[in-house]
Amino acid sequence: MKRYGWLVVVAVVGGCAVVLAQEAPAGAKMQGRAIVLHAARLLDVSAGKIVAPGEVLVEGERIVAAGTSVEHPAGAEVIDLGDTTLMPGLIDAHVHLFLHPGAEDLQTVEESVPQRTIIATLAAKADLMAGFTAERDMGTEGAGSADTAVMRAIDEGLIPGPRLRISGNAVDILGGHEDANRFNPAQHVLSNADYANTAEEIVAVIREQHKQGSTFVKMYETGPDSMVKGEFHTPYQYTEAQLQAGVEEAARLGMNVGVHAQGEPGTLYAAEAGVASIDHATQLSDETMRLMKEKHIPAVPTFTIFEYFAEHAASPAAAEREKAMLEYKIHEFKRQVAAGVPMAVGSDVGPFPHGTQAKEFELMVQYGMTPVAVLQADYLNGAQILRWQGQIGELKAGYYADLVAVPGNPLEDITAVERVGFVMKGGVVYKQGIGNREQRLVFRVWAWPRAHLLEQLSLRRAGGRARGSVHG
Repeated sequence: MKRYGWLVVVAVVGGCAVVLAQEAPAGAKMQGRAIVLHAARLLDVSAGKIVAPGEVLVEGERIVAAGTSVEHPAGAEVIDLGDTTLMPGLIDAHVHLFLHPGAEDLQTVEESVPQRTIIATLAAKADLMAGFTAERDMGTEGAGSADTAVMRAIDEGLIPGPRLRISGNAVDILGGHEDANRFNPAQHVLSNADYANTAEEIVAVIREQHKQGSTFVKMYETGPDSMVKGEFHTPYQYTEAQLQAGVEEAARLGMNVGVHAQGEPGTLYAAEAGVASIDHATQLSDETMRLMKEKHIPAVPTFTIFEYFAEHAASPAAAEREKAMLEYKIHEFKRQVAAGVPMAVGSDVGPFPHGTQAKEFELMVQYGMTPVAVLQADYLNGAQILRWQGQIGELKAGYYADLVAVPGNPLEDITAVERVGFVMKGGVVYKQGIGNREQRLVFRVWAWPRAHLLEQLSLRRAGGRARGSVHG
């Protein structure tokens, strides 16, 4: 039987919805549709400069041309974004779609995986609308391979969200950073990660996770963390040889390994093993920094989560500990920047609200990097970590048409990235700001039965609604 879906164009302007629909084969793509984006400025990522004006020609899901002016094909739709800067879609190299504020460790005990998956879909939408068109989900924190379902739903156009690299659960040792160490052992509370205590077990877990849909590997290399008389301490979990076994197995499967590694000697072991990124990277020795530069292994500082925990601590004593950790981290980050350590942008969003993580750019500038260096770190090193080099992170012919527009000039005021007014992913416009209003345009093929779609539209016309921890 030939199946048909609906090609739906939705425009919501000032709270009013206009829906135009026509039949189209389920799974059909909107190919050959030319769009010209025009703005006052455009960010040339590689050159690290602004060009003016800026234009991008998009056909289907790819960029055809970009620069100060591009061809305007006959019949092309022209979107004039006014006094804004066109940029590639933002990249967050460290997110947790399955976490939300206030829950911490109890979330994985009190909330079911289906409930957490629904929350993850809402988080993915919030991140996309904030301008993040590509993300790396650093562990579902006990929800197993549920992120596979979220990734596939996004890829199939069923729900809005960024391009995703996913790890399923992270990999951890018995009694490690993400184990349920603070609960009554007699209750047998499950770990938030998958156990692997030897090199052989690491390989076996990676194979199982890959079978379930993972596209990279997340490993916990250090924890718990503490400050003692101004000194930072964090025990390592895996030896260099064990990490190397994970790196080699991931490479065999076409993946890479990102590690939670706060300090020495775990950060050194990670650099020696050749991981794709060292996340948090609060403490790096001179030798570790040398290896990271030599192998081009980016650090992902995740300042936003440190600041959030310091500002939302449960007690004055806890706040003092968190602030001491943040101050130490800032001091060490400045050393890392001076040493030329590669950086990428990751926020650890989840314990704080999704869609607000562009603050990470602001903090990285506040603590020692220039705006252009932070943006290049995000786009170039972020694309490297996510294994989408040559596909995302620049406005070039052949790249995915993942773009955002921000007010002003982000090289002069990095906080502009916190005010994204336009979002396109894969040639689809998801958000377009017009003056003080917001217009959201969604072009999608829905493989729903006709009766179900009509029911949804009827509910909307009637004003109803269909119902249906520790940082890592």
